Amino acid sequence: MVNLKLVQIRLKSVANIQKITKSMKMVSAAKYGKAEKLLKSVRPFGTGALMLYEKLNFEKEEVDDKKKLILAVTSDKGLCGAVHTQVVKYILKEVRSKQGNELDSKIMCIGDKSRFMLNYTFPQNIICSFSDVGRKPPTFLDASIIAIKTNEIEFNKGKIVFNRFNTIVSYKTTEIPLYNYVAFSSTPKLDAYELEHEDLKSFLEFSHTSLIFYSLVENSCSEQSSRMSAMENASKNAGEMIDKLKIVYNQTRQSVITQELIEIISGAAALH
Repeated sequence: MVNLKLVQIRLKSVANIQKITKSMKMVSAAKYGKAEKLLKSVRPFGTGALMLYEKLNFEKEEVDDKKKLILAVTSDKGLCGAVHTQVVKYILKEVRSKQGNELDSKIMCIGDKSRFMLNYTFPQNIICSFSDVGRKPPTFLDASIIAIKTNEIEFNKGKIVFNRFNTIVSYKTTEIPLYNYVAFSSTPKLDAYELEHEDLKSFLEFSHTSLIFYSLVENSCSEQSSRMSAMENASKNAGEMIDKLKIVYNQTRQSVITQELIEIISGAAALH
C-alpha cells in the first residue's frame, strides 16, 4: 500500500514547485514585454547594417576558411526551453562540417550557456567568452565591449549565430555575416565615395557593434518568450501531477479507513 505520509510530502513539494514556476512565468512575462519594446527600437540597427551589405553587393569570392570567427549569442540563464541548445547545435554542425580542419573555426561565447556546452566538444576553439549576459537588458555599451574584442581578432570570415524572434511562441536560429576590413574596403561600390582609411575603419567598427547589439536584443526577446512558455508548461504539468497525487492520496486514505473499519467491526463481532 502507498505510504500516505510520502504522498503528502510529494504533494506539498509539487505544489511549492508550481508556485515557483507561476512566479517565474509572471516575471518572464514582464521582462518579455520590455524586451519586445526594446527590440522594436533596435531592429533598425541590424536591418540598416544588413541593408548596406546587400547594397554594396560583396563579391562571392572564395575566401580562405582557415580563419573563421563565430559569435555564439546566448546568456547565463537557463529554464528557457531549447533557446541556447539550438545556437550551440547550429555552431557544432558548422564546425564539424570542416572535417580535419575543426581548429580553423574560432568561437567567441557570449553567455555562460554556450561556453559550458561548447567546452565539452570543442574547448580548443573557444578564444574568449563574456559573462553576466541576460541578467539585465542588453545595451549598446555591452555590444561595444564585444565589438572591440571582435575587431582585435584577425579573421577571413565572420558570422553571428543567434535566435531571431518571430512570435511569442516561435523563433529561428539564424546567422548574419561579419566582414573584415580588407573585404569591406575592397568592395567596388565603395570607390564612388572618397573615404579616408580611418573613416572607413570607424564605420566598419560601428557596423559590427550595431549588428552585435541587434543580435543580443533579438536573442534576449526570444529567450524571454521561450522562458515564459516553458514556465507556463511547467505550471500546467505541475497542476496535472497535483491532481493525480490528490487522487492517489484520497484513494489510499479511503483504503486505510476502510481497512480500519473492517478490523473494528471484525473485532466487535469476535467479542459477541
